[in-house]
Order: sequence, then C-alpha cells, then structure tokens
Amino acid sequence: MANALAAVTVTDDTGRTVRLSKPAQRIISLAPHTTELIYTIGAGSQLAAVTSYSDYPAEAKRLPIVGDFRQIDLERVLAMKPDLLVVWQGGNPQKQLERLKRAGIPVFYSDPRRLSDIPDNMVKLGILTGHEVAARKKAVQWTQAMNRLKKQYGKRSGVRVFYQVSDSPLFTLNGKHIVNEAISLCGGTNIFADLSIIAPNVSIESVIAKNPEVIVSSKGLGTSNGLSMWKRFKTVDAVRYGNLFGINSDWMDRAGPRMLAGTEMLCKKLEESRKNIRKFH
Repeated sequence: MANALAAVTVTDDTGRTVRLSKPAQRIISLAPHTTELIYTIGAGSQLAAVTSYSDYPAEAKRLPIVGDFRQIDLERVLAMKPDLLVVWQGGNPQKQLERLKRAGIPVFYSDPRRLSDIPDNMVKLGILTGHEVAARKKAVQWTQAMNRLKKQYGKRSGVRVFYQVSDSPLFTLNGKHIVNEAISLCGGTNIFADLSIIAPNVSIESVIAKNPEVIVSSKGLGTSNGLSMWKRFKTVDAVRYGNLFGINSDWMDRAGPRMLAGTEMLCKKLEESRKNIRKFH
C-alpha cells in the first residue's frame, strides 16, 4: 500500500481532476462495475457502501446500500462522511451527484468507453486508494490477457453479429459502445454499428433485413436468454446455422474487470459460429 499520508491526483473519465490530501479510506461506490474495480485492485476493505446490483464479489453484498441508478439516499451518504465517491457518468442521477460535490465530497467519474479504459481505471483508482502498485500489476495482467485474445481471434474470418441487450423491447448497441470493440476484437462485425444512438431500440424487421450470421443475447425476458423468439425466422442465417448464443450479462454489460471473461466467452461463441457456418458451405 502507498504512503497513507501522501496527496494524490488523477484525471477521471470526464477529464475532471480529482485531488485528495491522502488516499481515500472511506469510499462509496455508486455503480456495480466500479465496485468490481475497487475489489480487483485490493481496496475492497475501504468500501463503506454501494448501490443496488453491486453483487460481485460476494463480499460486496454485505455492504450497506445507499441507492440505485435512479436515486441516491443523499442523507445517508452524507452521514457516512465518505472521502471519495466513485460513480458512473451514465448511470447515476447527475443532480444528486452535484449536491454531493457541493458538500465537498471528492467524486471520481468512471465511464469506460474503450477496453483500454478498464485497466486505466484500475490504475487511477489504485492511486486514489493507496493501492497503485497492486493496481498497476492487475492492469498489466488484464491488458496482456486481452491482447492475447486479440492476437488469437482478431484476424479470424468476419461474421455478422446482432448483439441483443434485451428482447422486449428489442435493444442493441452501436459502434461507439465498448461491447462493439469486443465484437471486433473477436473478429465479428456489429450489424448496427452505424446507428447514431449508443443503445438503440430496433425492430425485428430491421434485424431480419440485416440477416446476421450470429445472434448473441446478454439477457432477455423470454426463455433461452431471450433467443427463442428468433427460432421461427428460418431464413435468417443465424437461425439456419444454429448460431443463437447467450452470454453472461454481468460480464459484458458491466464495463469492469470481468469484461475480460466476457470477451473471451464471446470470442469462443463466434469461433463456434464459424464452425457451424462451414457445415453449410
């Protein structure tokens, strides 16, 4: 652990400078992915509270809950006297965060948009919590593992992928989302990469028109992880080839450390899909 009395400074994912007179010892994490990041770098014992859905690792479920992505219990947060809030730019109520900042609580915004932002967040949070050495080690290991996946799968034959975030309503992700980078790293092509909205609502007809060779679902309300609805569309290549795959939503939908496992799982599913496609050619 770094010098507990030394001042620390980092730049968060919004470009804001975060300065602490000494590494934080009483942290509140306001997003599941930031909770995972904090535990990964060895700073879990410094967490005072989390928000709903911060369910990994198991220790996080024993911490007090101070809200969710819709609302923060401001009075409870203030009463806890945290010396650092770690928040998600896109997943916390901004007006409430502004009130907490006005109260003098330092805030680190975590908003990974690229895979490389995840190890970068590890290092920055390591600096803020006094675990810089351990965080840098974890970041290097994570990056090396991701680079191995890129080397192994990045030049495989391309496959057209529909990435389904939910089935009712039907949502996907565009080319600016971090999941798109994972798809590309695995040798896939996101059929809706060119849409302007980062998480667009699409129609079944538009998916059929794009004729994906693979449909990957991270969650759904129906059976088979939201994939069963597609089986009636026999002319869609993904259905013809049997390339309907579920994937762990916590691994892919949270831009945290386990996205490495999610990307590896995705790469293996796309490799399986190539084998299925070859059976038809």
